[in-house]
Amino acid sequence: MSYKTIRKEGISELIVEKSKFIAYAKPVSTREEAMDYFASLRKRYKDATHHVPSLVVGDAFQVQWTSDDGEPQGTSGPPIVQMLVKEEITNVAVMVIRYFGGIKLGPGGLIRAYTQAAKMALAKAEPILVRDMVEWTLQVDYTYHQKIEQMSITGMFEVTEVSYSDVVTMTILFPESQIVEIQSSLIDLTSGSIKILSEVHKNA
Repeated sequence: MSYKTIRKEGISELIVEKSKFIAYAKPVSTREEAMDYFASLRKRYKDATHHVPSLVVGDAFQVQWTSDDGEPQGTSGPPIVQMLVKEEITNVAVMVIRYFGGIKLGPGGLIRAYTQAAKMALAKAEPILVRDMVEWTLQVDYTYHQKIEQMSITGMFEVTEVSYSDVVTMTILFPESQIVEIQSSLIDLTSGSIKILSEVHKNA
């Protein structure tokens, strides 16, 4: 399983027909964390006309929530959530704060402005790909050490640590989706002599 999220908080500012749109995007892991973030932004910009929050959480986008916060229905929050899901970005909280400039933008103009502001903040937040990874600690005979190192050069896995004693202990990292292929390749390469000492599942 892989999904996109963001590395850090991103902030952007957009002026459209004298209205100022200030967008914030932050990585979050729960709805509660996102709500706390939204509350802090409402407090910071308490004089703003609208505070439009949007969140998507879960590796399969299980939690989605938004509000138009007084804007015409469907013109601010929903387009942001739709954009996040379409671009497969999750575990993120986005709030776009608007200071009304006196000129009405109309439904289409609002959708474009809110979505553009959110995209700008996401770009500043540095989108990243998160994959389910497996870390194996292996024990192999010296005979096969160099062969495994050479196999890693192909990009099948990454050797992250090596230690030497009467045998070689190696730590390798690879996508979970390749676990069967890599296990089979290592068994063939070492004539079945390789030992898997530990297996750790992580996101990277």
